[in-house]
Amino acid sequence: MRAMGPGSISSFLKIILDVVFAALWIGIAVVGVIALAGLLVSLNPDLLATLKANARSTPDSDLGKVLDNVPRVVSVLTAIVLYLGGILVIVGSLRRIFTTLTAGDPFHPDNVARLRLIGLMLAALELGRYAFWAFSVWLLPLVAKDQPSLSLTAWFSVLVVFVLAEVFREGARLRREAELTI
Repeated sequence: MRAMGPGSISSFLKIILDVVFAALWIGIAVVGVIALAGLLVSLNPDLLATLKANARSTPDSDLGKVLDNVPRVVSVLTAIVLYLGGILVIVGSLRRIFTTLTAGDPFHPDNVARLRLIGLMLAALELGRYAFWAFSVWLLPLVAKDQPSLSLTAWFSVLVVFVLAEVFREGARLRREAELTI
């Protein structure tokens, strides 16, 4: 089977990325609506008191415990939305790269910027993981005690993506030179 062009492995992977892209948008929408609802509930103390009273009227209800921690839940949901947004940017860039691969043009000049964006987003997601840990230690001092470990795999992948961006840049340069050659 061919690696590039219509009907190739890259076109199959492009279809998978399209499905993942749509699923990420749906996930962001669902978690975003839940976070927005939690934010609205936390901003309306009367509604929050009513919900707590109703939750405590039923025996063995965990809803009352959740309602006591609405600001924490909203912050976690916001972090999830931001994380999914970062993954969405990565998958969107990969979709555009695979579009050029399916067209048979791997060294398209725009792929360099797309790979750099992917590298930056991978680094941002890893730094966000550290920031979320620091924020959770401040917000939930009794629960969040484990420090995140330094993920060499994540940082190595960031470096690999930046190196690939430079390889694609050089490939695009060589392609331009070949087009100018008579």
